[in-house]
Amino acid sequence: MTKHLKGITAASAIALSIIAGTASAAPVLMSADWATQACESFNKNAILTDGLSGKWVKNNKGRGFKIIQMYRSDCEDSPHVEMRISEKAGKAFCSYGGKVETPKLDSDIDYVMYATTEKWHDMGAGEYGPMKAMMFGRLKFEGPKGEAMSVMGPFEQFLLLAGKVPSTEASCPTK
Repeated sequence: MTKHLKGITAASAIALSIIAGTASAAPVLMSADWATQACESFNKNAILTDGLSGKWVKNNKGRGFKIIQMYRSDCEDSPHVEMRISEKAGKAFCSYGGKVETPKLDSDIDYVMYATTEKWHDMGAGEYGPMKAMMFGRLKFEGPKGEAMSVMGPFEQFLLLAGKVPSTEASCPTK
């Protein structure tokens, strides 16, 4: 005999709690936890790992890595997140994703990207790519622009991470 809890079976209640727990487990967009998952997703994307190999990833001034920091500009006091991209076995490899560990960036080799939550959502959904995003000011960008222009295909894939990595936009990242 099945017991009912306010109109639903106990089994259904357990299933709903599992689903609810899974849904709430998605990290906040542009949080340190999100960046960790974005780093893992980066490494599974051949367009990123192959397309950023060679000249792009090697432009690191002998430091061994490049930094990409990101944040949501409409989240007041939003902490930045960081992804560290290194060369591994001839490919670009995300070796770290999380809270900022590199406070001083080198504008010749590193990047900072920021946009409103809505624009990150739009770019992550593939509604437009990096050229349109930058041209219309939807994505603010600091770093070597000429270098970024030379890798537009991978750059577009990078922006899609905002939609491919599960996240919630209901709140802002916290420190």
